[in-house]
Amino acid sequence: MAYKSILKEPDNLEILVVEDSPTQSLQLRHLLSEAGYEVVTAENGTEALSKINHSPPVLVISDIMMPEMDGYELCAHIKSKPETKAIPVILITYLTEPEDIVKGLECGADNFVTKPYKDELLLSQVEYMIVNRTIRKDFRSEMAIEVFFAGKKHLINSDRIQILDLLFSIYESSLQQKRELEKSNRKLSEALETIKTLHGIIPICAHCKKIRDDEGAWNQMEAYISRHSEAKFSHSICPKCVEELYPELQKKEPS
Repeated sequence: MAYKSILKEPDNLEILVVEDSPTQSLQLRHLLSEAGYEVVTAENGTEALSKINHSPPVLVISDIMMPEMDGYELCAHIKSKPETKAIPVILITYLTEPEDIVKGLECGADNFVTKPYKDELLLSQVEYMIVNRTIRKDFRSEMAIEVFFAGKKHLINSDRIQILDLLFSIYESSLQQKRELEKSNRKLSEALETIKTLHGIIPICAHCKKIRDDEGAWNQMEAYISRHSEAKFSHSICPKCVEELYPELQKKEPS
């Protein structure tokens, strides 16, 4: 289902995509262009800073792992200058360690989108940052907090709004991954149930009732069914077979 933007006129809103992978860069450009945004790309942080100084975008989307200057350094540079500090920065990351969140707070990142991500999630985060940038333009709650985490001291310069935005984005990404995991688990469970259920035509001997397997070997019915399902057998004998095989066990009716 295509993502529907609430922005009335996304045109002329220029987004800078910083990505060293040509394939990923092209995919992001196509996704954002289809949503109506103007897109400029840069291959690394150094090139991105040059383009930002020349023509500031409304938003920066940056990968973290890049040559010359990574996404954290780029974000820190953007947030260190008064003329570019207000530009929202979305970092795209695998977010595998808690330290990644602390680094994001240290550099002043506004938003995390974790890989792999759904296109709809990225577009919703982009829209969220653009819609809120005007609302929060004149609101600054500066704070500097020193925290000790994972054996190191970290100085957090992000304001409270940035911290909230970052935590909300992490929470939304976590929910997306949880939904995807639940969906995968459901599919695996359904597949497992299908595997455990006998399907199709089963070759069975009309006389001895043995079943032929895929290798051509004939198996006792109980053994074959047990191997291909969760069914278990308990053996007994029916009254008719008792009468035919063990007539002496039949009770004689009184005359």
